[in-house]
Amino acid sequence: MSVAARSVTVGEGPPVLERRIDLPDMIAYAGATWDWHRLHYDPEYVNARGLPGPVVDGQVFGALLAEQIQDWLGPRARLRRLHFRFRNPVFAGETVRCTGAVSKIDIGGLIVVEQRVEVPADGRVAVAPAGATVEFGP
Repeated sequence: MSVAARSVTVGEGPPVLERRIDLPDMIAYAGATWDWHRLHYDPEYVNARGLPGPVVDGQVFGALLAEQIQDWLGPRARLRRLHFRFRNPVFAGETVRCTGAVSKIDIGGLIVVEQRVEVPADGRVAVAPAGATVEFGP
């Protein structure tokens, strides 16, 4: 259920978003974005480079962070800014957890949410710092 802009408070956060990212998901994403680098889908290619599996495309995390905000705030919320920095790779078959909290609400009504993405299995931080600036439209 989405929330109204006037009901959001500093310290509050969107519901946690958890998602397992499997190889078929990664291949579908590669097809949708035309990013066919073998690093994202070819187990033999990545194993030859000493990696445990195909690496999740970094832009997937931007999509998940945006999804987390939109699901929470609803269709009237518009992302004015989305930023994120990669910290560690995530591999096919791993589950990620997106968390966040409102850090600021300015006089004009813009909501600033600080976010991060972790791999719950081992606590690895995949993306941080990250966050969104959101406004509400008519």
